[in-house]
Amino acid sequence: MLRFSFHSPNPNHPSAKTLDPSPVFRSVKTFAPATVANLGPGFDFLGCAVDGLGDVITLSVDPGVAPGKIVISSISGAPKLSHNPLRNCAGIAAIEIMRKLGVRSVGLSLSLEKGLPLGSGLGSSAASAAAAAVAVDALFGSTLTAHDLVLAGLESEAKVSGYHADNIGPAILGGFVLIRSYEPFEILPLNFPADRDLVFVLVSPDFEAPTKKMREALPAEVGMKEHIRNSSQAAALVAAVLQGDARVLGSALSSDVIVEPKRAPLIPGMAAVKVAAMEAGAFGCTISGAGPTVVAVIDGEQQGKEIGDRMVEAFLVNGGLRAKATVSKLDRVGARVISSSNQ
Repeated sequence: MLRFSFHSPNPNHPSAKTLDPSPVFRSVKTFAPATVANLGPGFDFLGCAVDGLGDVITLSVDPGVAPGKIVISSISGAPKLSHNPLRNCAGIAAIEIMRKLGVRSVGLSLSLEKGLPLGSGLGSSAASAAAAAVAVDALFGSTLTAHDLVLAGLESEAKVSGYHADNIGPAILGGFVLIRSYEPFEILPLNFPADRDLVFVLVSPDFEAPTKKMREALPAEVGMKEHIRNSSQAAALVAAVLQGDARVLGSALSSDVIVEPKRAPLIPGMAAVKVAAMEAGAFGCTISGAGPTVVAVIDGEQQGKEIGDRMVEAFLVNGGLRAKATVSKLDRVGARVISSSNQ
């Protein structure tokens, strides 16, 4: 198992120096995937990346921008987002990477294409931050480590949605991740076997669930019985990931007795949607991140589509909400460069 233990930076590593590197490319385009955080009982310490959905960043050297600065030139798909890089998760992550690299001689412009809706429970802010961090690093030769990239994204997350890495971790690293510790920060990638089938059914209703509001619903204290129950299910979930057991993974994912019971009533129709998913054959179902997206797990795409149809219907009938279902697999790569140019 790979392990990333993030402590004080090595003084001999490029990220620890003020280098003011020259760009290797004139522009790069990057993609970062959607993520499912918590996975039921793994609140703030388990998450995974899913394919097909995500955000795209185009980053360019711009002579019209002051050296050492970055501007957000355009945003599509999310008109409410700020163009101020100090108030935008992509801008914050990009600035942090520029600081780590010591970029001072060139200015950059950033274009953000939002493929994820805001407040969806699919790691929208993390996807933007991850794509931006990788873009800046790639523009200057991809010299930074997973340490640098994740911590830059975490800095962004801390300012816009809270100090938790169960979205930004998988958005950058791909696959499943376990956040073992925040002080010091330590993240463990969890390898779901490549020869095993795992399908996520993501159903997103036309309803916004702000992370701040959903966190306010959490209990201030947790009973010993509930603590033991969630701890055992989180452990079972990790074991299921490593063993490639989608059935046990789904069962554990469905068994949160601390967070989901408090948040589910805030999402119209959620209880009925979970019942519909399970009756349609899902191995498990829970809220993705802070919601309102609901995630179900199965091992076949066709059955996944059928489960998604039932969940969409349940949202409409029981919650009065229109919803969209997406059937995805595990994204094992995470944030990556999709094109580069010297033109």
